[in-house]
Amino acid sequence: MPRGNNLGKTIVLLILIIIMILGGLLWFDYLGVINAKRLFAPVYKLFGQTPQTSTTATKSKPLIADLDDDRLAKRLEALDIRAQELDKREDEIAKGERQSDAVAQELEERLKSLEEREATFEAQRKKYEDRDAELIKVARYWYNMPPATAVAEILKMEDQDIVDIFRKEDELAEKERRASMVSVWFMNMPAERAAVVQRKMTNKPQSLD
Repeated sequence: MPRGNNLGKTIVLLILIIIMILGGLLWFDYLGVINAKRLFAPVYKLFGQTPQTSTTATKSKPLIADLDDDRLAKRLEALDIRAQELDKREDEIAKGERQSDAVAQELEERLKSLEEREATFEAQRKKYEDRDAELIKVARYWYNMPPATAVAEILKMEDQDIVDIFRKEDELAEKERRASMVSVWFMNMPAERAAVVQRKMTNKPQSLD
């Protein structure tokens, strides 16, 4: 009897071990650690079930592909935002360049206008200096001539030229501390012409011509 009982216990233990092994295989298959669906296919068919041949969600390729797609989508979104920022900065830079070009053009026009005014001023200054040098030359020339001879030359000139030369003679006489010959020239000129020249010297400002 004891031997029969031991044999029965052994058989029961073997059955339990087999059940535990099969249960473990089913559990590991469920967790995706192993793939034992083909082994249990007859059992599934016995109960009218179709074994699931795809892997679990944690190990499936579609899930990995979804994660890669998400990463790619986020990178593309970040690149798109970066591209928009760069476009905005490019627009701002272009706007700044247009403003700088406008300012540069305005400064160039002002500089050109200033150069033209400076050139005009220089031309007028040179003209005045040349005119002044000519007046000094003529005034000294007349000063060194006998009054009658000087008046003969004076009467050939226009009234304004006579006025300018007479004024220059007065300036030279004051500068050189000598007597001016203007009064002597007036005395030797015809009265009517002398009166006209004297009136113009009194009423008109000094000419720059």
